[in-house]
Amino acid sequence: MVLVYIDQADQQIKKASLEALSYGAALAKQLGCQAEALVFGTIKDNLADLGKNGAQKVHQLKNETLNSLDVKVHSSLIATAAKNLNATVVVFAHNINGRAIAPAVAVKLNAGIVTGACSLPNTENGFAVKKTVFSGKAFANINIQTPIKVISINQNSFGFVEYNSTASIEDINLVVPPASIKITKVEKIEGEIPLTEANLVVSGGRGLKGPENWGMLLDLAKALGAATACSRPVSDADWRPHHEHVGQTGIQIAPNLYIAIGISGAIQHLAGVNRSKTIVVINKDAEAPFFKAADYGVVGDAFEIVPKLTAAVLKAKAAN
Repeated sequence: MVLVYIDQADQQIKKASLEALSYGAALAKQLGCQAEALVFGTIKDNLADLGKNGAQKVHQLKNETLNSLDVKVHSSLIATAAKNLNATVVVFAHNINGRAIAPAVAVKLNAGIVTGACSLPNTENGFAVKKTVFSGKAFANINIQTPIKVISINQNSFGFVEYNSTASIEDINLVVPPASIKITKVEKIEGEIPLTEANLVVSGGRGLKGPENWGMLLDLAKALGAATACSRPVSDADWRPHHEHVGQTGIQIAPNLYIAIGISGAIQHLAGVNRSKTIVVINKDAEAPFFKAADYGVVGDAFEIVPKLTAAVLKAKAAN
């Protein structure tokens, strides 16, 4: 059986977990078994709908203390559940939570692990999992030989598969260990699209010259319904908040569309965005490194191009 851990935030299932579930369902079909989901905490979403993403059964541990991530507690419970359910593969989304939990679960299960997988395993001769390496510049095929296997799947690398089915829901009875952390304060960013969940992202760099010019980028993002991001020099200069910094040392994202405005495209920035489905670069420097990674590039002054692009988007939306 393939067991997929369903990650949540504010009692709502994260989009990345739905993709992980689609991946787990396809893997289960390949292995000739079934895919089942594991959910902790109290969830507002209809768990039966996880059947649309491939889960035949949902195991839920209803305990409000599990609504907040505690890596030590969660990894212990996931490992115990995997053993009790006789799971042979445990699948995670390769997001912030998955990166923290998956390795800990692998240790507890004495399982081989591949993080950041980008395709289904090749099971013709073993269990070889393809993943990105060197900040996305190359691929590696890793053969897992342990009886139990742990995989975390890169966001936007597999997609969503819709099934015409409904999952059954079962309570799973596990003893929740004492919390290893104490949450003293929570500060939430309101009114913004979370970068890790965004399908569209508009990002700016030093080419915008200063925070006073960010209005045109925000206008474009609003017109597109996109999240906003920035390069590290921008966040370091306090032009934009640090939670918008994407790159190797910031948030790593994989939206369907990433628009980079006034960003040169240093390798550290590319490492955080190179899994985007489509990259559009707007820069007046025709030699900017980002153009080599772009699907579409516009050489020109962002202060002229971006307002025209925003107007075109609004016109197109009005026409529809």
